[in-house]
Amino acid sequence: MSQSKRPGVTEIHVPFRDVDMTGQMFLASYISYAESVIASFWLARPEVEGEPVYIASKITCVLHRPLHYDEPALFTAAVDKIGVRSIGFIVSIDTGEERAAEVEIIWQARAQEDQQPVSLPEETRDWLYGFLD
Repeated sequence: MSQSKRPGVTEIHVPFRDVDMTGQMFLASYISYAESVIASFWLARPEVEGEPVYIASKITCVLHRPLHYDEPALFTAAVDKIGVRSIGFIVSIDTGEERAAEVEIIWQARAQEDQQPVSLPEETRDWLYGFLD
């Protein structure tokens, strides 16, 4: 994966390991790359003392058209929703000028001690608003 200068943007050429026998990219691969792009985006967040853990509570992939072996694809993460206890990310997957897919991932904030849902830290929330799509 090649990283761009903006956090949460990665360009790939679909590798052979990510395609089925017809040459189309596996659906799970879209999700895997989307999670990696969100992880790279998340590294740019401000440090928060006592930060909660974040657990994926929903993942949806909408395929507009399949990617194929060796096709270039640009994965771009954006903040879609900011809730009291959750963050919604949308990762767009484009090839050329065409949208190939979108992956929506919802993270829920949980307390480190007992895994109960907790509110997002104010510093994290403020940072996320700068990326709200």
